[in-house]
Amino acid sequence: MSQNFTNELFEYSKAENGIAWIVINQVNEPANLFSFDFVKAFVAVGIQAIADPEVKGVIVTSGQKLFMAGGDLRFLGSVSGDTEAFTKGIMEMHKGLRAIETGGKPVLAAINGTALGGGLELCLACHYRIALNDSGLKLGFPEINVGLFPGGGGTSKSPYLMGMQNALMYLLQGLEVRPEKALKDGLIHALAKTPEELKTMAVNYILSGQADAIQPWDNKKHKIPGGGLNSPAGFQVMMAATGNVRKITHGNYPAAGLILRTIHDGIDLPIDRALEIEARNFTNACQTKEARNMIRTGFFGIQAAKKGKARPSGQPAYKVSKLGVIGAGMMGAGIAYVSAKAGMQVVLQDVSLEMAEKGKGYSRKLLDKAIAEGKSTPEKAEKLLSLITVSDDFALLSGCDLVIETVTENPEIKYNVTKSTEAVLAKEKVMSSNTSTIPITLLAKASERPGNFIGIHFFSPVDKMPLVEIIKGEKTEERAIAAAVDYTVAIGKVPIVVNDSRGFFTSRCFGTFCSEALFLLEEGVPAVMIENIAKMKGMPVGPLAVMDEVTFSLMQHVYESNPEPNKPEDAVRQYNIVRLLMEKYGRESKKSGKGFYDYPVGEKKRLWSELNGIFNANPDKTEKEIIAKRIMYRQALESYRCLDEGVLTSVTDGDIGSILGWGFPIYTGGAISYIDFVGIQTFVSECDTFAKQYGSRFEVPASLRELAAEGKSVFDFGK
Repeated sequence: MSQNFTNELFEYSKAENGIAWIVINQVNEPANLFSFDFVKAFVAVGIQAIADPEVKGVIVTSGQKLFMAGGDLRFLGSVSGDTEAFTKGIMEMHKGLRAIETGGKPVLAAINGTALGGGLELCLACHYRIALNDSGLKLGFPEINVGLFPGGGGTSKSPYLMGMQNALMYLLQGLEVRPEKALKDGLIHALAKTPEELKTMAVNYILSGQADAIQPWDNKKHKIPGGGLNSPAGFQVMMAATGNVRKITHGNYPAAGLILRTIHDGIDLPIDRALEIEARNFTNACQTKEARNMIRTGFFGIQAAKKGKARPSGQPAYKVSKLGVIGAGMMGAGIAYVSAKAGMQVVLQDVSLEMAEKGKGYSRKLLDKAIAEGKSTPEKAEKLLSLITVSDDFALLSGCDLVIETVTENPEIKYNVTKSTEAVLAKEKVMSSNTSTIPITLLAKASERPGNFIGIHFFSPVDKMPLVEIIKGEKTEERAIAAAVDYTVAIGKVPIVVNDSRGFFTSRCFGTFCSEALFLLEEGVPAVMIENIAKMKGMPVGPLAVMDEVTFSLMQHVYESNPEPNKPEDAVRQYNIVRLLMEKYGRESKKSGKGFYDYPVGEKKRLWSELNGIFNANPDKTEKEIIAKRIMYRQALESYRCLDEGVLTSVTDGDIGSILGWGFPIYTGGAISYIDFVGIQTFVSECDTFAKQYGSRFEVPASLRELAAEGKSVFDFGK
């Protein structure tokens, strides 16, 4: 290859000093992506460069901000049933990269941007790796987060560089690390301070004559750090990892087991044989319904939502330069922090300056922690804090583009706040409520411009929880929806838009997770069984522990504030259990130190010892599988009802809301997709059985029954 060229994938050039440059620049994609077609083209260019007698070595770098974002999930998420053809494609990819590794000339990766997944695997196919020491640059293998694992050589090769223990941490936890950490762990060889230094170091390394064109896995003298599988240390690492994976995943994430199998079966074999094992196991991972679910919802669904897919079309951009937050409690303080962090001016208001200043202190506390961890500086912290103005005067809300009230869940208090705010807020600006249960249409009655009134429901703690549920009242106009979505995207959160109802979507459906646990407890199922079974199915926290966090008094208040005279039987039942625990036994919450759990100072929480006696617990009362199904089916069924009733407008919104809002397990695809995960006909049949045994809360909507009868998917709803 004597001529320089540029195409839709690369810019290839050969310098007079004998160095060939391959600059990856996939101009038809939003970022450089790792795929069969890309690797095939890359290998062809690389082999021709190596074969050129004038070329002394090859430097691979990126022409985009990211070195390479990772594998092309559009392809991996839709792998057909022809497993042999797919495996063959992976092996051809391995064969091509191995040809570059064994070509006899040094190939160097000048990593000038983030390299994740397949991008990092491409770097591993290079003999030497230098990374730009940029705090925004990340290196790692995040594939486990979408139900997969590195299938481009990363699983088999990384133990040779980092040792089994470190490699397993990267692979099983989906670690994404900064360059300094990657250097320490052996993923890369050197760091450069600037882009110019990166190029100079890369050139000098090849021209020095010291460049080694032999990979560790091809070097018979190389020893795996810490020892291979047959060493005492390596054996212990594999045994411990196997036990931990079983304990943590409960078999819900097949990719984790396939990672262990790939390393166990391949690490002591020649690398080409190990790569064949990796290819077959990767094919199996791509075929799992868990991977398909995690790619569909966990990647594509969430990414689209994060970019503002819910935004009404045709509406002009709505920029929030100045935000008002009324109520400086934990929720309001968190909203103020994330908004100031996004560069907005914030007025944080409460009934007194002392209360407002206390709310601002929450931001100061978070920033002090970030400084201590090296994630911020005192200068950056002061700049952020300067954007938050504390207030006890509604007049300071003048000039705000958006106001969010986060006051007590009391309609009358919220009415007064709305009227006082609208007295100073420009008529074209948007007023919103952070209520978690009260209908927006009801709250909008206090507004003189209900078209500009909307619900913006955050989740606690705001600085950590990614979801924002935007609630459209009966009179809310599209302009207000667009404003809420634009604001949510601007602060880096993930918005879904739902229609109005009591409890909306998230609070309503999350409530079934709690209520079914209460019913099981009342029926005599031991508390520890309820908690452990929920976590085994993938819920992040047991329902009893969650209720301790929420507080029983809030649950009681939500029930009592509902003006409907004839409340559902299940709601009355739940209320009576909570009231019994509060009034007779003085239990209320984690905050008070006494809920379903005891919280002794300086000790680990433990379930209240008298709990099982109060409800006559019997471990043989109900089969474990029935307990699990009741907990999971209630959430899925209520989520589908929200779709059926028009509270939700799409399955994907429900799935995203359930995963990000209350932690429904991502391997299922989300609460509504869980119905397909189980099997729609099985789900309907078992719900019918549960309805006869446990009550009408398990009754199936007619539309779901029709989908099951026709053998369709929940994604066919409304079609």
